Amino acid sequence: MDNQSSDSLDFSIHNIPFGVADMNGRIFVCSRIGSRIIDLAECQFQGMFDHIDVPAGIFERRYLNTFISLGKKVTSAVRETLIKRLELQTVGDSVFVDASQVRMLLPIEIGDYTDFYSSREHAYNVGVMFRDPDNALLPNWLHIPIGYHGRASSIVVSGTDIKRPSGQTKADNEDKPTFGPSKQLDFELEMGFVIGRSTTLGQVIDVNEAEDYIFGLMLFNDWSARDIQKWEYVPLGPFLGKNFGHGGKQDFCSNTRGHFTSTRRGFCSRQLSTGFTSRN
Repeated sequence: MDNQSSDSLDFSIHNIPFGVADMNGRIFVCSRIGSRIIDLAECQFQGMFDHIDVPAGIFERRYLNTFISLGKKVTSAVRETLIKRLELQTVGDSVFVDASQVRMLLPIEIGDYTDFYSSREHAYNVGVMFRDPDNALLPNWLHIPIGYHGRASSIVVSGTDIKRPSGQTKADNEDKPTFGPSKQLDFELEMGFVIGRSTTLGQVIDVNEAEDYIFGLMLFNDWSARDIQKWEYVPLGPFLGKNFGHGGKQDFCSNTRGHFTSTRRGFCSRQLSTGFTSRN
């Protein structure tokens, strides 16, 4: 078995995320430690989760959504059971599969996506790019969360090819815009939060209750066509410059309870790269 306690591993005992894998056409919910996938459907078949109220077949679904809907009490108990059994080395070899033998899938059916502008350094640098150093950081950034409603269908699993977008751009020394491929394509490495609890329209959530609504975390690559974005963003914000593809470490999602600082790498992003979602 891999050295599960090593902090140098992306998938150490401190992670234990959730994802969805395809092995020769068989799809199952999984976790991962070191270089090995943990087949949670097989774990359930062997009775590992009999003490938890987990419906039969829950780990044979195409997406994690149904599992997430069971609530953090259940999903955290599954993760904590896995960690305990791994630490005690009481997990049979039959539940492990080498990571090279599976194809990771987008683990969550994503219904909505919001992108926030939360790094002061990033906000300043983009402001310099779009305006000037004296007006880089706009006054509202210091007082309210700045975000925009994104395109959920643009979130793809890691490894998906991203096509360079075309659109209108306008050089500072030109009188009129021109149409063509973006010449300023980049991405931002971000932290994605998977919301796992529903609210009703108009419901207010206290900030102290926020963690109860967060299923897990993942790394997220947010792609941008900066020259297209610069020309189109006033007055309504990003559009074509920010909706052509997103992804990163999104095949796994890391569980959150008590692990906001210790979870090293969950996956679930605009280009979901590893197909895992970590949750707690």
